[in-house]
Amino acid sequence: MKNTFGTNVSVTVFGESHGAAVGAVLDGMAPGIEIDNEYIKHQLKLRAPVGGISTSRCEDDDFEILSGVFDGKTTGTPICIVIKNQDIKSKDYSDIRSIARPGHADYTANVKYHGFQDYRGGGHFSGRITAALVAAGAIAATALKNKGIYIGTHIKRLGDIEDIGFDDYRNDIDMLNEKQFSVINDKIANIMKERIKSVARSGDSIGGILETAIIGVPAGVGEPFFDTVEGALSHALFAIPAIKGVWFGNAYDMSASLGSEYNDEFYIDEEGHISTKTNNNGGINGGITNGMPIIFSCAVKPTPSIYKKQNTVNFENAKETELTIQGRHDPAVIHRARVVVDSVAAIVMCDMLLGRFGTDYLR
Repeated sequence: MKNTFGTNVSVTVFGESHGAAVGAVLDGMAPGIEIDNEYIKHQLKLRAPVGGISTSRCEDDDFEILSGVFDGKTTGTPICIVIKNQDIKSKDYSDIRSIARPGHADYTANVKYHGFQDYRGGGHFSGRITAALVAAGAIAATALKNKGIYIGTHIKRLGDIEDIGFDDYRNDIDMLNEKQFSVINDKIANIMKERIKSVARSGDSIGGILETAIIGVPAGVGEPFFDTVEGALSHALFAIPAIKGVWFGNAYDMSASLGSEYNDEFYIDEEGHISTKTNNNGGINGGITNGMPIIFSCAVKPTPSIYKKQNTVNFENAKETELTIQGRHDPAVIHRARVVVDSVAAIVMCDMLLGRFGTDYLR
C-alpha cells in the first residue's frame, strides 16, 4: 500500500478514522526551520467542523510532534506528528460492515484487502487522515513563507453559486487564510452557507470547486514530461478523498478559445522582469514555472454519505439491498477541504523547490 509522496521532501500518512490516532511523517525538511505550534493549531482549526454545515463529530486535534524537532526548530531528520482520535462512535458502522456505501471505498477496499480492512468510518480511506496532512503542511507552509511564497484557496463555486476570483493575490491570500469559510466575497459566503444548510435538511450533500493561488515561486521550477509541476501537484491532490478533478489556469475555457485568445503574451515589467500579460496557463509552461502565480482548481464531490435511501449490494452474500446511512456526516466538505489543498500544495512545492535549488534552500 503506497502511503508516501515526494522525493526531496516526502510525507507518509498513517492511521484510521476510528483507530487510536492518525499521523504523518515529514522527511527531508531542512534543519533550522522554526516550528510555529500556534500556526499548526490555526491550520487544524480551519479544517475543523463548523456548526450546521459540517459533521457533529468534533475532535480536539491536539497534535504531538514525536521526532525531528528540538528547541523549537527542525533538526533535518524525519518529523513524526501524531493526532489522537477521541470522538469515535464505531457502532454506527458495525451493522453495515459488508454493505457497499455508494460513493465510498467499502467495496474496493474489501476486494483489495480481502476483508481485513478497518471498515469503521471508512478506515484509512477516511477524510480524517487529512488532519495529519494539514499538520505536516503547516510546517511546509512556514518554510515557504520564509522564502516569500504564499498559498491560498477559496471556494470558487458551491453548486451553482460562484465567488469572485483572485484580484490582489497577496491580500486575498492573507484574508482567506484567516477565514473559517474561505470566500473572497463575504456576501456570497452567507448564501453558500444557507445552501449547505438547506441541503442538509433534505438529507443530501453538495460539492463544488476550489481555486488555489501560489505566489512567489521563481521561474524554472519543475521538469518536463513526467515530473511537471502540474503532474506533481495533481498526483498529491488526488490523494485528498473528495477531489475528483484538477486543472490549471483556464484549462476548461481553452476548448472554446483560439490560440490568439488563450496564449499568454510576454513583456518586460517596470522592474525589468519577464512577465506575461495574462495567466491563462496558470503560471506554468512546459511543466515548469514561469514566475507568474500558479493557479489551479479542484473539483470537490458531494459528500457520499447522505441520509436518503440508496440501492446497493452486500458484498459478502452478493445480494442487492437498500441502505439508509446513519451516523454523523458532512453535508459538504468543500469548506474543510480548502486547507487540506493548501497543505498538500505546500508539501509539493517544498519537494519541487528542493529538487531545483538543493536541500538547504528552505533554511
